[in-house]
Amino acid sequence: MAGMGPAQGRPPGAPDRAEVERLLESFGRHISSSLLRLYRFMGLDTLEWDGEGAICRDAEGREYLDFVGANGTLFLGRRHPRVTAAVREQLDRLTISSRLFAHEPQIRLAEKLAEIAPGDLQYTFFCNSGAEAVEGALKLARAATGRTEIISTQGAFHGKTFGALSATGRELYRKPFEPLLPGFVHVPYGDADAVEAVISDRTAAVIVEPIQGENGVIIPPDDYLPRLRQLCDRHGALLIIDEVQAGLGRTGRWFGCNHTDTAPDIMTMAKILGGGVMPIGAFMARPEVFEPMDENPYIHSSTFGGNALACAAGYAVLQAIEEEGLLEQARVKGERLMAGLRQIAAQFPQVIREVRGRGLMIGMELTREGLGGVIIADIVQNGLLAIHSLNNDRVMRFLPPAVVTEDQIDRALEIFGAAVERAAAVAEEV
Repeated sequence: MAGMGPAQGRPPGAPDRAEVERLLESFGRHISSSLLRLYRFMGLDTLEWDGEGAICRDAEGREYLDFVGANGTLFLGRRHPRVTAAVREQLDRLTISSRLFAHEPQIRLAEKLAEIAPGDLQYTFFCNSGAEAVEGALKLARAATGRTEIISTQGAFHGKTFGALSATGRELYRKPFEPLLPGFVHVPYGDADAVEAVISDRTAAVIVEPIQGENGVIIPPDDYLPRLRQLCDRHGALLIIDEVQAGLGRTGRWFGCNHTDTAPDIMTMAKILGGGVMPIGAFMARPEVFEPMDENPYIHSSTFGGNALACAAGYAVLQAIEEEGLLEQARVKGERLMAGLRQIAAQFPQVIREVRGRGLMIGMELTREGLGGVIIADIVQNGLLAIHSLNNDRVMRFLPPAVVTEDQIDRALEIFGAAVERAAAVAEEV
């Protein structure tokens, strides 16, 4: 395994090769044998050990450019000093609340979210993940409207718990667990006319991503979200915008819906909010929509949701994004990266059909299935980490942190371009 160069020596505290192998075998026995086979196929027959910024290191000391970022979580990079310092400071004071008092970190984070959120989103419920945020949003929509039907989109990804999976639009993940929750209707993404054809006085909510991430970084027409807003208003339904992947700076704006000035009734978020240090999710709502949960604050609850450590991390994340200009960095660096990728696509159209994205949420659609696995295995060997899209195997994604440097972007383009060139040669032989 080549990495970005020869191993720099085993990191302090890292296990020796024999212990690494023992731990991997234990992973196969106790966690997932199929995942272990996949890791070994990709050449990742070691342990992830440490890293900072856009750099990931394994237990052998090899370095990688991390353009996976924990599926888009690491917008601030690994171990951002502001976030780790906030969590360490909070650790010495209060970690898990008794739940009988309000506590400062939660209040400060909720205040800040209300300040940056679109429209008049005011109330926040904190949980632990994006899927949990979607579950709560769906429950709130039914409670607030007294209706049961939810309109979602084909190719959507909202999570894999029962409610979130019912809204998720790929059969591969749904079928083993059917029957799922009743009352969900799926229509084509980006097609407001399709929503108009099915929305009615039975519709509690339309749930939609501002950009479909797991379906291949699909950007809808500019009038799509505004039209959904109008349709929901006309029929008394709520608009839920799922910002778990696109939100909190990933696209170069605070939220993906900001690009079309569309304010939802309920909005979900997670991933970036924890800064890659603490797990945290949240959903926000307008006061009149949140009323059922305000009247009975125990109607929906979470033991660990809104804990002091996670909220301290979340507040530090929002401060860092704002004070370090990371929204602008995401726009500028995203443009540089996409320009380079489009040059590679123009050179090898037999491999790459299209490069698309917004900010640092970028997808490369390949000409056929199977090429993604070939290219990802290649770039991993040369020190670059990327992922394919869960709902579209033809699309590779780059989700680098906003702290990535120009030199690192250029190095990533060099590695990716060489891998695409080798994939083009293989494609021509087949």
